[in-house]
Amino acid sequence: MGKVKLSVLGISYSQTQSGAYALVLSEENGSRRIPIIIGGYEAQAIAIQLERLTPPRPLTHDLFLNFATAYSIRLVDVQIYKLEEGIFFAKLHCDNGEKEMFIDSRTSDAVALALRFNCPIYTTDEIVEKAGITLDIEEVDESGKASENTPVKEVKEDNFIAQLRHLSVSELKTMLNEAIQNEDYEKASKIRDEINRRA
Repeated sequence: MGKVKLSVLGISYSQTQSGAYALVLSEENGSRRIPIIIGGYEAQAIAIQLERLTPPRPLTHDLFLNFATAYSIRLVDVQIYKLEEGIFFAKLHCDNGEKEMFIDSRTSDAVALALRFNCPIYTTDEIVEKAGITLDIEEVDESGKASENTPVKEVKEDNFIAQLRHLSVSELKTMLNEAIQNEDYEKASKIRDEINRRA
């Protein structure tokens, strides 16, 4: 069973389930994408790391990283090893220098940890064959990320984003700091996107 390396392409609102999000993983040496439906809290934990936001207090996944680092436990990789009835199963491959172990994990938590530990994410050929979709019309910008015109990023603009466009960069930065202090990471992510759009 061949191993396929994945990267996190992004998160979008789920078109099929209200209040849910789609975590989109991309095959590194191919064009297939694997969408995984996750909840709002899990999406927030992943988005915070993707956006490089620093919360004022450590969140659960940050605490896990700090704990593992304190005890010299390394997350070697994340393995998404099974897909059953639409549910993805993952495990954490850990090593403390003396012993290797595999720990069962929800896929969303495993991905949030992989981003924090900066370790690779793998799946199997079989899962990519079963769940992978190809986005032929995807456009990629210079940074290698999907542009906002792709189906993955297709999200209706809300009033808040429209309001952000009328603010100065210094006002946006003030709002960003306030949102982070209030632990409103969804709002902070939108403000950060607007600041980056103007850069």
